[in-house]
Amino acid sequence: MGIRNLRTMGDECLRKKCKEIKIISPRIRLLAEDMLDTMYAANGVGLAAPQVGILKRMVVIDVDGEHPYVLINPEILEMSGEQTGYEGCLSVPGKSGIVTRPNYAKVRATGLDGKEFILEGEELLARAICHECDHLDGIIYVDKVEGDLIDNEELERMEMEEE
Repeated sequence: MGIRNLRTMGDECLRKKCKEIKIISPRIRLLAEDMLDTMYAANGVGLAAPQVGILKRMVVIDVDGEHPYVLINPEILEMSGEQTGYEGCLSVPGKSGIVTRPNYAKVRATGLDGKEFILEGEELLARAICHECDHLDGIIYVDKVEGDLIDNEELERMEMEEE
């Protein structure tokens, strides 16, 4: 297990379409562990393999710090509703922007055990599923931002003023 270097915006790896994982090898299992460690170390809720320089179709998500998901070759089956809010990305450090995403997402993926499963999520989990799956096709949230990116310090100030 280890923490990998995060690729940031401008790195061409983030703009490439990832390849399907055909065999869940020990290297893929290690990658999943490293991705979770990297995500937790950076205080993220999701991470896609290209964000650590690996062009494979795998994402990890944990929106509550207690239920980590490893999604291999995820395929979004269904989306509905709408939510608009600030979104950030570990590959765009220190910035946030307003993005509209589905409020519900249903994804089919393979787990580390080699079995297919369905994951359904609403609100933050739906946002994370869509955000991370976008990474696998070379899409970064800044491509969908409504308006300008803002510094996270500015966002924190705005949130404190609302309270």
